[in-house]
Amino acid sequence: MRHLLLWTLLLILPAHVWGGDEEYKLGPDSERHEGVPVGKVTDHEWKSQIFPGTVRRYSVYVPAQYTGKEPAAVMVFQDGHSYVNEKGKFRAPIVMDNLIHKKEMPVTIGIFIDPGHKKETLPEKRGWDPAPENRSFEYDTLSDQYARFLLEEILPEVGKTCKLTDDPDRRAICGISSGGICAWTVAWERPDQFRKVLSHVGSFTNIRGGHVYHALIRKTPKKPIRVFLQDGSGDLDNAHGNWPLANQEMAAALKFAKYDYDFVYGTGGHNDTHGAAILPDSMRWLWRETK
Repeated sequence: MRHLLLWTLLLILPAHVWGGDEEYKLGPDSERHEGVPVGKVTDHEWKSQIFPGTVRRYSVYVPAQYTGKEPAAVMVFQDGHSYVNEKGKFRAPIVMDNLIHKKEMPVTIGIFIDPGHKKETLPEKRGWDPAPENRSFEYDTLSDQYARFLLEEILPEVGKTCKLTDDPDRRAICGISSGGICAWTVAWERPDQFRKVLSHVGSFTNIRGGHVYHALIRKTPKKPIRVFLQDGSGDLDNAHGNWPLANQEMAAALKFAKYDYDFVYGTGGHNDTHGAAILPDSMRWLWRETK
C-alpha cells in the first residue's frame, strides 16, 4: 500500500526533484545585479475555511518600488516554495526585481502559496517532503473552490498590509504541473478577477477531469484571458494521459478560439528546468502593455 501511494504521488507531483534538461540555462534576469532594488519577502501561515482542516505556508513579496499610494498589480504562484526560493531554479523574486526595475512589468505584489497539509501543525520545512496531502484536490479539481480560496481568504488577508488592485487585467496566476492547470481553472472560472495565466508543464490531463479543457475552450465563447503555456516533448505519459499531447491540444484550442496566447514547446521533461530558463521572457510577454 505504501508503494502504491508513492507511485500515485510521483504521477501528480512535479518531477523536478529527479528530472532535468541540460540545454536550458538560467539567464541574467535570474541573477542579482548591483543597483537593482531588492524587494522584501515575508513568510506566513494560514488555516483555511474554504479547504477545511488544512494548514499551509505562503510568502508575500513586496517590491522595493511599492509605496502604498496606488494599488499594486498581483501575481499568485501555486507551489509557492518552488517559485519563491532564490536558490532554486525559478527564483521569482529575483526575476521580478529585475523586470520591475527595467519597467518590463508593473509594480507587482507576489503571493507564493503552498498546497494544504491536512494536519494540525505544519511540517518543519517547506517543500515536497512530506507531500502536501490536499494538493491534487485543490489544484486538479475543476471548480471555483480554489478561486474562492484566493478571493475570500488570501487576497483579503494580504490586502490588510498591501494595497492590491481589483483590476482583473492586473492580476496574474502561475503554477507548475497540477499548479499550472489550477492557474488556468482560476482564470477560466473567474475571468472577472484574473486574466493572466502562466502554466509550466501544466497537467491538462485526466487526473480529475482536466483533459476536457481543450474541448471546452473550442465550444465556449472566448473569455478575456491571456495565457502562456510551456511544455516539452519529454513530459509525462501515464494513466492520466500524455502531457505533451494535452498541452499541444490546449494550444491548438486557444489558437482556434482566438485567445491571446503563447506556447513554448521544448525538449524537456516534467520539471522546472525549461520553465525557469524562460521565466523572465514569459513574464515580459504576460505583462506586456500592462501599467
